[in-house]
Amino acid sequence: MTRRLQMYGLSQCSTCAKARDDLAQAGWTVDFRDVRDEPLAPGELDALLARFGERLVNRASLTWRAMSDEERAGTPAAMIAAKPALMKRPAIVTGEHALLGWTANVKRALDVPA
Repeated sequence: MTRRLQMYGLSQCSTCAKARDDLAQAGWTVDFRDVRDEPLAPGELDALLARFGERLVNRASLTWRAMSDEERAGTPAAMIAAKPALMKRPAIVTGEHALLGWTANVKRALDVPA
C-alpha cells in the first residue's frame, strides 16, 4: 500500500528538504508544492487556514520581522498570498492528518523515525 501525502513549502527551505528526505526514506510518496513558484489559489489557502488557523503564519520568520505594522495588520490569507515565505512550513496534509512543521510530534504522527 502506497502512503501518499501533500506537502506545501519552499524548494529552498532546508526544513522542507529534510522532511521530504525523511518521508521518502520512511516509504511516503510526497507530492511537493513550492508555494512561491506555484502560489495557492484563494480556495486552497482558505482550506489550509481552515485546518491550521493563524498557526499557518510563521511569526518567528525573517519575513515576518521584515514586515511593516501595516502589512502585519492584514488577514492571514492576505499576508500569505502577498508573501508565501511567511507560511509556516512544511504544511503536510494526508487523509487523516494535517500537520505543521517538522517536529518530533509530526514525525511520530507519520511513523518517521525521529
